[in-house]
Amino acid sequence: LMKFYQDEDLFKRENSNASTRMEFILLGFSNVPHLQWVLFVIFLFMYVTILLCNSIIILLAKTDPSLQTPMYYFLSNFSFLEICYVTATIPRMLMDLCTLKGNISVLACATQMYFVLMLGGTECLLLAAMAYDRYVAICQPLQYSLLMKNTVCLQLVAASWISGIPVEIGQTYQIFSLPFCASNRIDHFFCDIPPLLKLACGDTFMNTVAVYVVAVGFVMVPFLLIIVSYIKIICNIMKLSSAKGMAKAFSTCSSHLIVVVLFYGTASITYLQPNHSQSEGMGKILSLFYTILIPALNPIIYTLRNKDIMVALRKLHNNLLTWWGNLK
Repeated sequence: LMKFYQDEDLFKRENSNASTRMEFILLGFSNVPHLQWVLFVIFLFMYVTILLCNSIIILLAKTDPSLQTPMYYFLSNFSFLEICYVTATIPRMLMDLCTLKGNISVLACATQMYFVLMLGGTECLLLAAMAYDRYVAICQPLQYSLLMKNTVCLQLVAASWISGIPVEIGQTYQIFSLPFCASNRIDHFFCDIPPLLKLACGDTFMNTVAVYVVAVGFVMVPFLLIIVSYIKIICNIMKLSSAKGMAKAFSTCSSHLIVVVLFYGTASITYLQPNHSQSEGMGKILSLFYTILIPALNPIIYTLRNKDIMVALRKLHNNLLTWWGNLK
């Protein structure tokens, strides 16, 4: 009888801890303490690079008359999105690497998860909108100015930003409504769905189903639209008689296609793979790819493979030199 009451008391304390839990601990890269400062310097450099390069692309798209087209309007929005996306994860990770503490409140954890999911969904939709823009430009060039007028571009961008807000609010609320009666240690460098579901006790089947449904809606559907757009683009390019025309058409799409493959490849594996089959180490590596490495590569991909941006960048550089010379 005494053991029964002790077990019951333990059960009540565990449930109380689950319901009153105030914080989690992000383990991050605590398994490699000898590399903490090396990682801090690397991630800080990448963060500053992402902020600087994407800000330059936004500045060029807004100020250079030759870049006042739908393609660069989408690109400037994409660059702003990348700045927001990395800001949702890297500053927190840098603070944890610097302080060697990963304590994060439940509210802060939920807020971070919401922004990562919402911005990730926005990126998928915006990449689909950019693919549609390339499809119209190459397959229907005579109707391009009509189909991609300013109001249409604004609507596509607004839909990309707004669509995920209510969905991700609901998904975040659903995840954090679960009882976390297991360990409060999250083996990740930010609050993400797969590692959090591993900490939840009870039946998480409906939550897992919801993750797949949202992933299909915001990852697979836009990806299929992009694939269809590029199939039509490639078919249209192959009909061109001149090699110069084919090369120009491919060059306008290649940068976007590289970004799509990199981002969708890693994001799909993370959110569409069953949780039990994904190790914590692999989850971190994949997350590093689509939250940090790919945003760092995007400006390089878009600038080095884009003659218009390179010309605008040289003009900006010359203007800055002239301005600095006049100051002296």
